[in-house]
Amino acid sequence: MQDVQVTPVTLIAADGYRLAAHHWTHSTLPIGAVVVINPATAVKASYYHRYAQFLASNGMSVLTYDYRGIGASRRGSLREFKNISKLDWGRLDCDAALQWARIHRADVLVHVVAHSIGGLLIGLAKNNTCVGRSITVGAQYAYWRDYERSERLSMWLRWHILMPVLTTLFGYFPAKALGWHEDLPAAAAYEWAFRPARLEESYLRMGESSPDVLAHFSGMSGDILAIGMTDDPFGTPAALDRLLAYFTRSRRVHVRISPESIGQENIGHFAFFHDRFKATLWQQSLDWLISGSIPESAVSSKITPAIHSSAQVPADGR
Repeated sequence: MQDVQVTPVTLIAADGYRLAAHHWTHSTLPIGAVVVINPATAVKASYYHRYAQFLASNGMSVLTYDYRGIGASRRGSLREFKNISKLDWGRLDCDAALQWARIHRADVLVHVVAHSIGGLLIGLAKNNTCVGRSITVGAQYAYWRDYERSERLSMWLRWHILMPVLTTLFGYFPAKALGWHEDLPAAAAYEWAFRPARLEESYLRMGESSPDVLAHFSGMSGDILAIGMTDDPFGTPAALDRLLAYFTRSRRVHVRISPESIGQENIGHFAFFHDRFKATLWQQSLDWLISGSIPESAVSSKITPAIHSSAQVPADGR
């Protein structure tokens, strides 16, 4: 796509941490909106570059970035940054990305495309008040009871037994050596491994008492299109709804997509961002970002705002 230009950007988080990012724009088309892409846990921003290029070729200004400790935002040994947590990715890193988008493209709307844990991070960021629309793909925070029942045991052994054991041995989770994406800082790995049913309990269990993790969820009033795949063992209906329940001021639309419905054998948790879906899933996501509408036939459930998020989050995690 010759008309798409990409420029390296450095984001400065509130604590001074420097994050590697890229800004994607079309050289001639007018800018319709600026889109921030939030990666999944331990996935580099480069994984989303083809999708960013697609959005830019259709008139979107796009910002991709790596969380601290991941990809190009990793600084030295993770043993020296063992306290980096997903709370930092949200309240500092995602917040810095949203602030950059709000300031540098003040003339257009700010949207977010968020993969997996990236959907949670929107709620943690103070600057989420600028978000007009968001697409989340398989977005949840990986509470083990929400995993697909047929794969729950193997996933539990991998992420809740093996991961914390290896993290204790190495001082970080050596995911790259196992072929499981990027290495994880210890705090982020432990936060996943020992996560309870309620988000607000997760950081209390880790001794994180200073910030209120729910403090900024109410600032997010933009529409959310939550996309779940029927063959995604992470993004089950229960998992997506558990996270959506915290966004009490947003119009939330939960869509379930089966691979067969678009002529594919599988999609799973990651394949949405493969360019073989350019004419199907990518185009549908672009339509949502532009208009905020989706065919009624594609919607499995509409979730209306609740008065209190706790009313929609089961206390026992089921």
